[in-house]
Amino acid sequence: MPPNGREGVARRRASWRLGEENGVVRHLNTIPTCYKAWNITNILFTPAEQEHVIYLDKQLMSNAITALSMDAVQAANSGHPGMPMGMADAATVLFAKFLKFNPKDPNWPDRDRFILSAGHGSMLIYSLLHLTGYKAVDMEQIKNFRQLGSITAGHPEYGHVPGVETTTGPLGQGISNAVGFAVAERQMNARFGDQIVDHHTYVIAGDGCLMEGISQEAISLAGHLKLNKLIVLWDDNNITIDGTVGISDSTDQKKRFEACNWNVIKVDGHDAKKVASAIRRAKKSIKPTLIACKTIIGKGSPAKSGTSKVHGAPLGTEEIIETRKAIGWDYDSFVIPDEVYKLWKRPGRKGSSAQNAWEKRLKGSVNESEFNRAISGKLNEGWKNEMLEYKTQLLNSSPTLATRASSGNALKVLTSSLTDMISGSADLEGSNKTKTPATSSEIQHDNYGGRYINYGIREHVMGAAMNGMALHGGIIPYSGTFLVFADYCRPAIRLSALMGIRVIYVMTHDSIGVGEDGPTHQPVEHVASLRAIPNLYVFRPADAIETAECWEISVERTSGPSLHALTRQSLPPVRNSVDENKSKLGAYVLRQNKGQCQIILLASGSEVHLAVEAYDKLNLLGISSKVVSVPCLDLFLEQDETYINEVIGHNLPKVAVEAGIRQGWEGLINRGDSFVGMDSFGASAPGNELFNHFDITTDEIIRKARKMLDL
Repeated sequence: MPPNGREGVARRRASWRLGEENGVVRHLNTIPTCYKAWNITNILFTPAEQEHVIYLDKQLMSNAITALSMDAVQAANSGHPGMPMGMADAATVLFAKFLKFNPKDPNWPDRDRFILSAGHGSMLIYSLLHLTGYKAVDMEQIKNFRQLGSITAGHPEYGHVPGVETTTGPLGQGISNAVGFAVAERQMNARFGDQIVDHHTYVIAGDGCLMEGISQEAISLAGHLKLNKLIVLWDDNNITIDGTVGISDSTDQKKRFEACNWNVIKVDGHDAKKVASAIRRAKKSIKPTLIACKTIIGKGSPAKSGTSKVHGAPLGTEEIIETRKAIGWDYDSFVIPDEVYKLWKRPGRKGSSAQNAWEKRLKGSVNESEFNRAISGKLNEGWKNEMLEYKTQLLNSSPTLATRASSGNALKVLTSSLTDMISGSADLEGSNKTKTPATSSEIQHDNYGGRYINYGIREHVMGAAMNGMALHGGIIPYSGTFLVFADYCRPAIRLSALMGIRVIYVMTHDSIGVGEDGPTHQPVEHVASLRAIPNLYVFRPADAIETAECWEISVERTSGPSLHALTRQSLPPVRNSVDENKSKLGAYVLRQNKGQCQIILLASGSEVHLAVEAYDKLNLLGISSKVVSVPCLDLFLEQDETYINEVIGHNLPKVAVEAGIRQGWEGLINRGDSFVGMDSFGASAPGNELFNHFDITTDEIIRKARKMLDL
């Protein structure tokens, strides 16, 4: 118990003083924690000694992260203890002194965002969330790290754990998501002002994150845009799984960031005072900041620290015992003393007060209702009426257009009505048609209030940044490139599907219709491969009306991403009604004879009009058929069997038509059914010649239909 009164305190003061030897604290536990909890350090110690008390607090807090991390990895018998142990000191400073958050309301809109880009070190964030008071991350979840049914997965998963802002694991994705978070913050700040939107995005990234090619795209875009509220703490420990960084890389990362217009600060990542000073300087910078934290991976482990042995494997029981001794942690596995919990609860209480002040400012703002609408993800009122009027115009005018042009026209209507839509392109706006009059103002370092992002030739970070914007809230991001370059942003597309977030990809030049650019630019296998990604809706509309319908579905969808595969070549209209969105169930009957149907023609996108032409010619031949348009195969396969059978029948022969490979159509056609499409790469020639060359024609559809009917 603490001594009573000043006299009792004074009597024991000498025995409690922190001793120093060569500038290093000899025994961190020489000050009883109870005295700090009583807030009487000003009585006990001189100012210099109080610095050490603060240091002790931070070290105790950091040691708690180390203990939980090595215990959880050991219990799971798998995981990565080294990174959490090495970055525990820097993370403690960030969370204890700077990060603005409220564990009682993890989704507070004006919180700082913390992103663990080095997601393999997941026990770092789980430890932080547990210690700071996120109720969902209780000790049982820590004990069940990496186990079936726990929220503490091997890598942080968005939507599983309150406080995890984005799914990380694939290295480089987190730091790239962060660019999107930072853009969103600046854009929302321009819309709603400092009183409502004013927060930072913090990242912990490792050597591996910076090796990945996407990191170059991310830092060059962030530096160009001068995203000064983006702060990256680099865990500079010089270790990868296979050994030291030097076995594969000689990059001077600090110079690389400087060359990309970043502010760079180098610190000892284990010196709390220096880390704090660096973060203060970073917050004052007019550029994004890299804080290069020189750290020791697995810090505290006597036998394994500083080596690759601690990167991706448990320390082992004996080494954990020795590590506990080395850091002065005299507690059993998964035991955190109350005094340490009290220290860790302080940042959250400070964040709660900050949120209360923010809520008062919001309620006094003229922007309250609009901000709340935007951050909730709710769409502006009236947009559907605008789209119905537009589709009615299309019905009356019957334009022959490339679906990329139809997409651009639909976007003119949508972006005018839906003020949260932010557009962009990877240096292909003239082809993608993503910029509209409403989004013509470009986001630049001197105009964050724009609605268009020039991503440059950076497809991968385009996808990752859109993920960050969607996760931030208040923004519906969409951007474009050629479909064939989906290969360059596929990891980000996959993660948007995994996280179930509203991101929209506009991908034009969707087939051999690209023409003269040749097979390198003709995505024959891409639609099939993208359909293979769970929870990604791949739309391939047939005409202007279907294109508008697909866009309606995409902007309303909040549970996952959408991708629009659009043509370069013009297509004739095939629709004759707009009274309902026929694309909303993925496929529908477009043409049908009154009599008994003999064969079904299924097609998507640019091949639907070929199926319609075949339908008309088969009628002249006395063959009764049905045309099924399939704008979204994935969505159609989600429907119940009753509707699917209603559309495609039970045992009728079928011909499927698509200017791509057959893979994926097996969900609708049987082995004995026919497919008109590609089974090879394309060639360089005018697009119409290529369709004839590869037998993707009306005549080929008719030939295969007659063959199946033995006619």
